Amino acid sequence: KPFEEFGEVVGQHRAFLQKGYDRGWLLCSGPQNPKVGGVIIARAPSLEELQQFFADDPYQINGLATYQFTEFEPVKRQIFLEAWASGDDV
Repeated sequence: KPFEEFGEVVGQHRAFLQKGYDRGWLLCSGPQNPKVGGVIIARAPSLEELQQFFADDPYQINGLATYQFTEFEPVKRQIFLEAWASGDDV
């Protein structure tokens, strides 16, 4: 849906995302440019748990957005991401 329709749900979405950051699952997130969607870099114990988590996103609940999950193996990364990418920081 057009971003102009998101209204106050944007704040709810960002508060929801904070729960993922607090769990240590999210590394970064933000809108695409132009605002036709967004990107979230995440790591969770399993894809199923991540999908279950995002099912509670206000964007999803209010029919404003859907999620597409793409798994990848971060074989090359900055050294400061080592613990996060390997899961050693949990």
